[in-house]
Amino acid sequence: MITILCSGSRGDFQPYIALAQELKKLGKDVRITASKSFESFIRSYGIDVYPIEADIETMKVDPKLLKAAGSSDNPLKMLLTFNKMKEYGIYMVNDYYSACEGSELIIYHPGCTIGYFAAQKFGIPSVLASPFPMHKTKEYLSVVMYGKTNSNALTKKVSYAMIQGMLWMASKDSVKGFWKKNFGKTPDNFGCPFERHTDKKHPAIVSCSNFVFKRPDDWNEYIHQSGYWFVEEPVEYTPNDELADFLDSGDKPVYIGFGSMTSLEKHEGLAEMIVEAIVKTGKRGIISGMGKLSNLPKNIIAIDSIPHSWLFERVSAVCHHGGAGTTAAGFKAGVPSIIVPFSNDQFAWAHRAYDLGVGAKPIPKRKLSSAKLADAIEFALTDKIVANARTLGKNIATEQGAAECAKIIVKCLS
Repeated sequence: MITILCSGSRGDFQPYIALAQELKKLGKDVRITASKSFESFIRSYGIDVYPIEADIETMKVDPKLLKAAGSSDNPLKMLLTFNKMKEYGIYMVNDYYSACEGSELIIYHPGCTIGYFAAQKFGIPSVLASPFPMHKTKEYLSVVMYGKTNSNALTKKVSYAMIQGMLWMASKDSVKGFWKKNFGKTPDNFGCPFERHTDKKHPAIVSCSNFVFKRPDDWNEYIHQSGYWFVEEPVEYTPNDELADFLDSGDKPVYIGFGSMTSLEKHEGLAEMIVEAIVKTGKRGIISGMGKLSNLPKNIIAIDSIPHSWLFERVSAVCHHGGAGTTAAGFKAGVPSIIVPFSNDQFAWAHRAYDLGVGAKPIPKRKLSSAKLADAIEFALTDKIVANARTLGKNIATEQGAAECAKIIVKCLS
């Protein structure tokens, strides 16, 4: 049995579901750790789940802390939020360790480093599986500082110390406390494990397209990046009649939705601002995840969340918050991006889309206005951006990130 340690939101789980799907194709038994909030979601893909009892509700996480996590718009705020969140890790580490028992290999998200030390204790392979590039390189800034500061030797070094430090901070104390309580001492070679994946039995794999951030030449040979990890939907999505009719009744619309950012807190006036921007452009629009909106013009429709893999191929451009998974889905669809980053690494993906020439200049949420959004939509739909986005989508389609990384994982067992 291969066990994947993961936590977070729905979008955080999807790349790991993709890995699990590919491992099953290779004949491996695999399961993902998840709280009851996501158990049915993961099982809907035919993937087994190891249940984690603790979740946001049972731990009674302070809503203000969740809000802060969703609005950390600079590295210092991110660091402070990670420091506050670490106290909740102790409630989950017991279940994570139990999930590792009896496994033949552990795959772990960088926020779940108990996987590295448990595998070390059990004498089995461990694979660091990161949803974004996080290993040190001299070639570009890490995703916590990309687009926010000038790129030079010092800032690059600091940026990787920061991203690895924050992720290590998230689980360090819980691992240390668990080990001392159960084994009377800290784990052997206790310390940040992210740069220790330097042999065949302990590789690192990264979900990122080489056409978005090329794999750095200064990474060691055991750090693998072959493309994004996209899930395969178990069934073809079928839209309701209202959405199907809307899509068939005119030019391709612009999609606008901010995912989990609008569920973390209310953003007064945001929906009205979006409607006004679409009206200014004269385009058709689809607004997602803003609830039921009344008195919409005929050229705009409001929907609940639906699979991006289905919808994004049917729109002219995608406007979103810049989550890594949503950004990847937009790039794969080959349509222009308008990214309104709210927090954390979203700024990096927003700036990268602009730097690649496949999207508009980022508009931070705090600076968003209907006029700026309308201008960004118009810019994104210019011929050059549309052509660049289409080319990027075709290039990404040549990669098989999840399948290639699954092969690397299975080789660890040979």
